[in-house]
Amino acid sequence: MPQDRHDAFAWIDAQRERRDRAGLVRRLSPRPADSPLLDLASNDYLGLARHPEVTAAAAVAAHRWGAGSTGSRLVTGSTELHATLERELAEFCGFEAALVFSSGYAANLAAVSALSGRDALVVSDADNHASLIDGCRLSRAEIAVVPHADPDAVRKALDAAGADEADEADEADAGEARRRALVVSDAVFSVDGDAAPLAALAGASRPYGAALVVDEAHGLGVLGEGGRGAVHEAGLAGAPDVVVTATLSKSLGSQGGAVLGPARVIDHLVNSARTFIFDTGLNPAAVGAALASLRLLRREPERATRVRTVAMGLYGRLTAAGLAAVRPDASVVSVRAPSPEKAVRWAADCRAAGLMVGCFRPPSVPDGVSRLRLTARGDLTEAQVEGAVDVIVRTAPTA
Repeated sequence: MPQDRHDAFAWIDAQRERRDRAGLVRRLSPRPADSPLLDLASNDYLGLARHPEVTAAAAVAAHRWGAGSTGSRLVTGSTELHATLERELAEFCGFEAALVFSSGYAANLAAVSALSGRDALVVSDADNHASLIDGCRLSRAEIAVVPHADPDAVRKALDAAGADEADEADEADAGEARRRALVVSDAVFSVDGDAAPLAALAGASRPYGAALVVDEAHGLGVLGEGGRGAVHEAGLAGAPDVVVTATLSKSLGSQGGAVLGPARVIDHLVNSARTFIFDTGLNPAAVGAALASLRLLRREPERATRVRTVAMGLYGRLTAAGLAAVRPDASVVSVRAPSPEKAVRWAADCRAAGLMVGCFRPPSVPDGVSRLRLTARGDLTEAQVEGAVDVIVRTAPTA
């Protein structure tokens, strides 16, 4: 049947047909409050989203401060609770200051766009998360996308773009003369769970006066001393040229995001980051929950170690069974599938057997290879890990 030429959204039907043919249609699957499925799909790495202390803190915050923050952070959306979380999060991770956003996505948009600009250079890892990529797009800067986890490529991009133009300038004018430059990377990459070579990236950036912006979404709560993150583990926490973004929705079991760094960077974001200035502040319940989780992690640092133990246990058992799993550096275990269609079927078969797993397909995967994405949780028992592996191996598709 021919399309009506006045149908404004006829193009959507055509795109839907292409997705259908490629096996790439995505659908929402609402879960019940008490799902019977064993969860290896969520990002609740420490198992704190339902912890009694965390949920109680959320309820207390909602009762005291209200269900919503009522406005932008610069108007009515900042509470004493926000300030407490920012202070304790910065102290825990080893930075001068922190700023809480309504999501980790908003935090990444803010950090990249507000710290670069039209005349700046942003060097971005090819496998960075979509929120960092969108921050690059919004920055209006020159973007150099470099091969994954390659400090030499970062150095070459900075050198080729003339990032250090202050060498000939008078010292007093050096800050304005030098071309602004950022190197942007995930700390732990969300698809395969591999960690970035952060110390080497800092070493590549510093000779060019480039700042290093690191997304700790999958590192906070898992890596570093007591879960302080990959940047802390690399000895870069508190460095004057390093900025960290983080989410409160993974290891901390809540919602929201944050940027951590030098106090002058945080002050700059307060005055210039559009996703901070023009967005409603994070709701008090989420702030209270994140603060409770942070304090619990500080009190029980062994939770971070347990996550890594579970991840390596999954990896070891899966590879011993002959599956193509990627060795995890943190909590994400990636298991490759023969095709998008077989990945979807594999995930569905796991679900039917009582196991929920993630299913990543193009365009969510940078290399075009579909896979199951398993997330280790620190509250999983050995019996649960063994049971999950049994289901995954038993339902694995043939090539």
